[in-house]
Amino acid sequence: MRSSRWVPIAGWCVATATSIVLSSVALSPVLNAAQADSGELPDIDQLPAAAALSGTSGAPTPKTATPSPIASPSTSATPSRTTPSASRSAATSPEPAATTTKPSTTTENGWTVTTSDGVKTYVRSFATAGGTAVVKMTSKGIVSLVTATPADGFRVEKTGSDTNLVVYFHETGRSFIIHAQWWNDAPLVEVNQIGA
Repeated sequence: MRSSRWVPIAGWCVATATSIVLSSVALSPVLNAAQADSGELPDIDQLPAAAALSGTSGAPTPKTATPSPIASPSTSATPSRTTPSASRSAATSPEPAATTTKPSTTTENGWTVTTSDGVKTYVRSFATAGGTAVVKMTSKGIVSLVTATPADGFRVEKTGSDTNLVVYFHETGRSFIIHAQWWNDAPLVEVNQIGA
């Protein structure tokens, strides 16, 4: 009997930890793109979904020139010599972001849809009196819970699999159910209430 008191707290801890992990995974491309050594911010066109958010056609943004260091008096004024092949390979080496297509973002039936490399990712928030859940689905049929935040007096429970997800917001005598699955090549979510 005593262990049942810890079930809501453990569920909240798991939901909180999951949302922290998912947030850090979502932010990792932005954080990894920053150049820590030089203190420069990353080029906006190299970040995922940059074209969709900025509304540009994908043309690269001009970079600002950084000032070159001033030569000290002990430095000789003779130009340095580099081989043409070394200069050419450094100037023409492709950047890793150039190999993938830039994601485009649209809205379909209330879902925010991001398309990247032919795969659509659907994200949508569902609010009930028992709490709010953010659900993510892909056109490959994968369903996942991004976050689940219960309202005051409610506890959250998640069941199901990566193709059929159910989120419950419970309080005594009443529950709100969010059932999400990929169905007929589209996301399908049903929100129901049980109890008064």
